[in-house]
Amino acid sequence: MGCISILLVYAFNAVAESVPADVPASASEAWWGWEFLGRLHPIMVHFPVSLLLIAAVMEVMTFRKFQSSLRTGINWLVFVGAGGALISAVFGWLLASSGSYGGDTFATHQWVGIATAVLGILVAFFLWLIIRKKRYGFVKVYQALLLLATVGVSVAGHYGGSLTHGQDYLLSVTPWASDDDELLGGAEGPSTPVEWQTFASLDSLDDEQEMNLNLAVRTILAHKCYQCHSSDKTEGELRLDQKEFVFQGGESGPVIHPGDVKNSELVRRITLPPGHKEAMPGKGKPLNDNEIALIKLWVEKGAPWPDQAKGIFRVAPLAPRQPQLPAAVVGLENPLDLWVNEYFKKNEIQWPTVVDDRVFLRRVYFDLIGLPPGPQQLADFQADTRPDKRKLIVAELLARDNDYATHWTTFWNDLLRNDYTGPGYITNGRFNISDWLYRSLASNKPYDQFVRELLAPSEASKGFIKGIEWRGAVNSSQTTAMQAAQNVSQALLGVNLKCASCHDSFVSDWKLDDAYAFANIFSETQLEINRCDIPTGKMADTRLLWPELGNIPSSGSVEQKSQELARALTQPENGRIYRTLVNRIWGQLMGRGIVAPTDEMDKQPWSQDLLDWMAVYFAEEGYDIKKLLYLITTSKTYQLPSVTVADPATINADNFVFTGMLKRKLTAEQFADAVSMVVHPIYSVEALKYNPLGNEEAFKNVNSFVRAALVQNDPFLTALGRPSRENIISAREGQATLLQAMELTNGKLLNETLIAGAKEWADDHQSPESLTEAVFRQSFGRAPSEDERRVANEILENGVDTNAVQDLLWAVILLPEFQFIE
Repeated sequence: MGCISILLVYAFNAVAESVPADVPASASEAWWGWEFLGRLHPIMVHFPVSLLLIAAVMEVMTFRKFQSSLRTGINWLVFVGAGGALISAVFGWLLASSGSYGGDTFATHQWVGIATAVLGILVAFFLWLIIRKKRYGFVKVYQALLLLATVGVSVAGHYGGSLTHGQDYLLSVTPWASDDDELLGGAEGPSTPVEWQTFASLDSLDDEQEMNLNLAVRTILAHKCYQCHSSDKTEGELRLDQKEFVFQGGESGPVIHPGDVKNSELVRRITLPPGHKEAMPGKGKPLNDNEIALIKLWVEKGAPWPDQAKGIFRVAPLAPRQPQLPAAVVGLENPLDLWVNEYFKKNEIQWPTVVDDRVFLRRVYFDLIGLPPGPQQLADFQADTRPDKRKLIVAELLARDNDYATHWTTFWNDLLRNDYTGPGYITNGRFNISDWLYRSLASNKPYDQFVRELLAPSEASKGFIKGIEWRGAVNSSQTTAMQAAQNVSQALLGVNLKCASCHDSFVSDWKLDDAYAFANIFSETQLEINRCDIPTGKMADTRLLWPELGNIPSSGSVEQKSQELARALTQPENGRIYRTLVNRIWGQLMGRGIVAPTDEMDKQPWSQDLLDWMAVYFAEEGYDIKKLLYLITTSKTYQLPSVTVADPATINADNFVFTGMLKRKLTAEQFADAVSMVVHPIYSVEALKYNPLGNEEAFKNVNSFVRAALVQNDPFLTALGRPSRENIISAREGQATLLQAMELTNGKLLNETLIAGAKEWADDHQSPESLTEAVFRQSFGRAPSEDERRVANEILENGVDTNAVQDLLWAVILLPEFQFIE
């Protein structure tokens, strides 16, 4: 039932994606039921027809033995799949009759789909002859037809995906896709938030309104059209990235006639049915209703394009800025709360009541040292009557240098793409910085010094800049010099240069020559600019991304240039680097940065004043990360109840409203360590890949178990979200996955841990009641509820049996309260 539910959810999502944006008025005259049945077409495709593919795989597995143990299952799959293909073709025909689709792609999808349905019926017919009429001479014919039917399903699926998601939807992610297809996801960007009705009711536009309408249209062109019509690629001799070229038109003449919507070729192309050979955009998702309406309105209003038009992409200020703190407010001692209070007043949000001691202690333990508090620690904290006890416990946790360093190693390993094993290490094409990183964190090294040692590295810290030297041929955007440029800009500056490493970016103002000029800093020889991996013959100069930060001499060695870079980027005048860091720390603690995503620091923050003030505070306090953590975790804002978001896609939306930290899932390492403390240690000392104490005996003397942050990745940690660190990961995916559910229910490592832990718990507790009480105290710092006690009694109804204890422990660690930070 679970698998069927997943498939049905997927199918219904497919329906939502497949409904065309525009339905002509004439279509509404037909009975609504026909169109409704037509829209069920994706459901019939996504589930039953795919059974033919599964049947084909099973036939291949039993190719030499037709009457295998899988025969009955294969027969059912074929008959249901063939029936689904036929029904899908009928429903597809009904959907086509609505008139919403047309063009070559649609025609191909339609006729391949019909052919697949015919093949499916023939496959079922010959299979019926074989199993009912014993006509075994038709086995080879049946198998050949089944193979053809699977090809038909694949081809029809490809063209169906192209209809709903744009040309080459399926193939665009393959290794042999063109560079434009690979970058298409990033090129599309978000749809413009401006609604066309904003301007439609106005008889005339003033200068500001003209500028805003123009900006909205150019944003659409940038996200949907630049991949084929810009300086990097100019199909049909048409460029849409600059004013003069837009009005000049292409090889067929002007595409815009200001004031004349009907005769403007651009409008005609964007309103053609999806899949039409002349429809624009030819690749990627079609324009939505609002985007089409904005372009039509823009042309109707005379296609205004003021000479002083705003830039399409927001560019955050570089210099630091220290806004004046708001006036004091009773009950708000922390300066961060004063800024949040201003934000709450502006958005008419009332301050909620802060969380209780138990929730706060568990939250701050996990956030600062990555471990849950023990029952005695919680009891002592709850009994403490000092008014500043929350500040005191924060200071106490930050003073636990080794626990702090071990926990925060996870975040920095992700961000600096440092790992214990992986591609490059065996061939000396990659260098580990684990020891340098751990000791930098344990000593609370000032962040400006931390960055300088990464950029102008010693032998111990050179791994970040050196990147990964891949074996074999690599494209020009993956050379170690370009990797360094990408990694420094993304990790330290919140700038994504990956798009601009191949061609001028479609989603920012960064150009190809900007990326190469920055990469030249990390190259001993001058780099030749490659556009989409094709040499241009033009040599790159050497410069920083922001000229205001100074110059880098092109004639120096990499070591000399790196030292200049380290000095330039960490200077106080570079507010960008410190805004990026405080935003990342805020995001780690709150579940979302003040700017989101945290790698896109040119996005609008939900509070510019809070971000700017915190960055200046950080610099004035000596670039001390622990002081920054103390400031945030002792604020009333941090202590507000966590909130959940119904749709995770809205977390990074421009209209996000902050009301408190987001409820967060434990990281793989936090969950593993919590299980190690409650159930039984998951990892033995032999699993250590980095031992900060040097030898096993020394480690055993001061640690009761091995922290997951210190072991190499494995299937258990991977399933729980630990990434491959071949790329920079600034924020892990926070949603539960099917892989995680499977690992938590059937994973070998967790099962072995539960078995060992159950034996220990059973040995220590004779009665079910005392065992249940102790497990919940250890796991959550509280007694079990009545419902929890009842369930535990049912599990332990035959006494403290090891298998039953194992079931109880498993049930407890699967509770949301165990897996999430409230």
